[in-house]
Amino acid sequence: MWSGEIEVALVLVVPTGVALLAASRRLRRVPQPRGLSGRGLGLLDTAFLAGGPARAADAALIRMQQQGRVIISRDGTVTVTDPRPADAVEAALIDAVGPGRRRDGTAVRREVARSAAVQQIGNALADRGLMRRPDRQRTVVRLRRLFGLTLLATLVLGVVATASWAGHSFDEGYSGAPPVFPFVAVLIIGVIVMVGTRPDRSRITPAGRRQLSLMREGAPWYPHDVVGAPAGLLLLGALALEGVDLLPDEDLRALLLARQQAVGTPGSSGDSGSSCSGSVTWCGSSGSDGGSSSSCGSSSTSCGSSSGSCGSSGSSCSSGSSCSSGSSCGSSCGGGGGCGS
Repeated sequence: MWSGEIEVALVLVVPTGVALLAASRRLRRVPQPRGLSGRGLGLLDTAFLAGGPARAADAALIRMQQQGRVIISRDGTVTVTDPRPADAVEAALIDAVGPGRRRDGTAVRREVARSAAVQQIGNALADRGLMRRPDRQRTVVRLRRLFGLTLLATLVLGVVATASWAGHSFDEGYSGAPPVFPFVAVLIIGVIVMVGTRPDRSRITPAGRRQLSLMREGAPWYPHDVVGAPAGLLLLGALALEGVDLLPDEDLRALLLARQQAVGTPGSSGDSGSSCSGSVTWCGSSGSDGGSSSSCGSSSTSCGSSSGSCGSSGSSCSSGSSCSSGSSCGSSCGGGGGCGS
């Protein structure tokens, strides 16, 4: 008598639940587990992990300035004096400045943060289990919402079937078992699935947080993959870990902070539900562990950080923003960091 309702409930719940479990497993997967690097993580990797793609772009820019290959004027104009890049991110920065070798710093930083070279840093960190990919996080969040709706529909179907059974029992003296138990079983299993796929609000995994804590503990950290004076290396290390607030040059610090406010300062958590355009995956800051040096899109937009998450996979391996919709950074941004975030 009520088999039709339970069949409908199963048709709704089972496929959605399977898709949710598969997406959650994909989010948690660590393709290239390498363990923690201790204090040996590179400058740009550290900047991206601690503050998102915009901080990685700032770290590359300040590194070139420290080495005398870039000049940042008081009005924010970036001038490239040495067009020979040391890595792919510097190549993206030089390309962003253009053939004239002079361009407004806000546009340069935004384009560098959205570049394929910086985006790849986030992908590599996610593959190592230090961050969670925001596009996969967003998929899990959306499937959880859909799965929740199927559970609500199951509850409604259960109420309807039980009411129908009660009516028939009263009118016809039917003494069969009430249909409430199969629906309750489906709901219980559904709640277990929801709990098991609940995402963490930080885009940095437990392994990533441990990595950052190793670098922040003890003596001030400096990047071992950069050549330069000790004072300059310590400045770059502080910038990567904590953001531009620690720059000793007050004029440069005020300039970079003002430029951040001009392009918008992202939140640290939550899914704004908006999307990005293009091929950029990472938007926003790195969540609760990130700094304020992230923004993306045009001067009227900003990116939030990711609300999705996943757990860790072992002692050092766990897997990996959403942007406001008017002219922003990349495609799979959902709650975490990625474009000039």
